[in-house]
Amino acid sequence: MFQIASYEKYTDGQTIFKQGTHGDWLYIVEEGTVEISRQVNGKKIVIAIFNEGEIFGEVAYIAKVERSATATAKGDTTIGVIDRDFFDQEFNKLSGNFQLILKTLALRLKKATDVLIEMQT
Repeated sequence: MFQIASYEKYTDGQTIFKQGTHGDWLYIVEEGTVEISRQVNGKKIVIAIFNEGEIFGEVAYIAKVERSATATAKGDTTIGVIDRDFFDQEFNKLSGNFQLILKTLALRLKKATDVLIEMQT
C-alpha cells in the first residue's frame, strides 16, 4: 500500500486545497468525506465525493498542472498525505512510454471534467 508521509485532520467545511494552486501532493481519505468542487461564474459545482480509501489530487500531481478544483472536508475528516518520494520512486520505475500514457490519461480526465462543468453552467 502507499507510504503515508503525514496525516492531516480537517473539520467540516475546511479547505484541503484550492482550485488554481500547485499540485504537490496526493491524498487518501483515511476517515470522513472529501468534496471536490469548482467555482464557475460564482456558482459552486460539485464534481465528486470521496470516502474512506479513495485517492484524490492525482490529476494535478501526475500531469503537473494547477489544481482544477477545490477539495473540502465534509464532517470531521482525516486524510493521509502520500509520501512524495515514495510515489516518485514508484512512478519513475515505469517506462517513459507508460509514464506518458498516465500523464495523457490525467490530462484527458481534466479535459473531460472541464467539458462537463461547462455543460452545467
